[in-house]
Amino acid sequence: MNIRVLIVEDDPMVAKFNRHYLEQVAGFEYAGWAATGDEAMTMLEKEQVDLVLLDIYMPRVSGLQLLSALREQGSKVDIIVISAASDNASIRKALQNGAVDYLIKPFEFARFQAALSAYREDYKLMHKEHLSQEQLDKLLRHSLGTEEEQSAALPLPKGLAEGTLDSIWSTINRLESRVFSTEDISSHAPISRISVRKYLAFLTEAGILEMELSYGAVGRPVYMYKVRPEGHELIRKYL
Repeated sequence: MNIRVLIVEDDPMVAKFNRHYLEQVAGFEYAGWAATGDEAMTMLEKEQVDLVLLDIYMPRVSGLQLLSALREQGSKVDIIVISAASDNASIRKALQNGAVDYLIKPFEFARFQAALSAYREDYKLMHKEHLSQEQLDKLLRHSLGTEEEQSAALPLPKGLAEGTLDSIWSTINRLESRVFSTEDISSHAPISRISVRKYLAFLTEAGILEMELSYGAVGRPVYMYKVRPEGHELIRKYL
C-alpha cells in the first residue's frame, strides 16, 4: 500500500513542483493539496493521510501553528517540513512538535528523495508487529553501524554501478584542479569517456556537481565541472 501524502503549501506553483518530485519517488501517493492551514485541517479530517509536506510561511494559520494544533488534537500524521524558514527557532519548534525531517528551500531533488526514502523505510518498520533490536536501532538512528548504511541507501539509476561511481568520485577528489572535464577524469581512471560523461551527467542532475561551458581560443566549447559545496554530503547517499 502506498503512503498517502498531503501537500500544504500556499504557492500553487511550488505545490505543483513538490507534487512532481513526489511522483518520482516509489511508494508514495499524492492525496491532495491544501493552500491554507484551515484547508489542511478539513482535508485531514476527511481523507486518509499518512504524511504531510508542510510549508511554514502561510496566511492566517502558519505551518508551525498547524503542526502544534495537530499535536494538541492527538493527530498521528507524520510531518516533513519544506520551508524557506531557516532560523533556529522555527527548526527547533518543528522538531519538538514531531516533524520527522526538515528541508530548507531551495533544495535539490536528491535531498527530497533521501528524506522520503528514509521515511518510507521507517514507515515500514513502524507497521511491523514486532521489531528486532537492529530494526529498532535503525528506526531510532542510535545504532553506530547504521549511519553508513543510510548514506548508501539511495539506489543508482539503471545502467550505473556503485563501483564505477566510487572510482570516478575518488578520481575527482585526487585531481589538483577544482574544475575538470570528462577527459580529465578518463585520463586518470580506466573508464571510457562515454561512461565518464554518463556518470558526470548523473552527478550534475543530483546536485553534486555543477556544469558550465568553457570557450577556448579555438575549437568547440568544453563542458567543465566542479563539486558543489554540498556535493560531499550528497554523494554519501549513493556511496
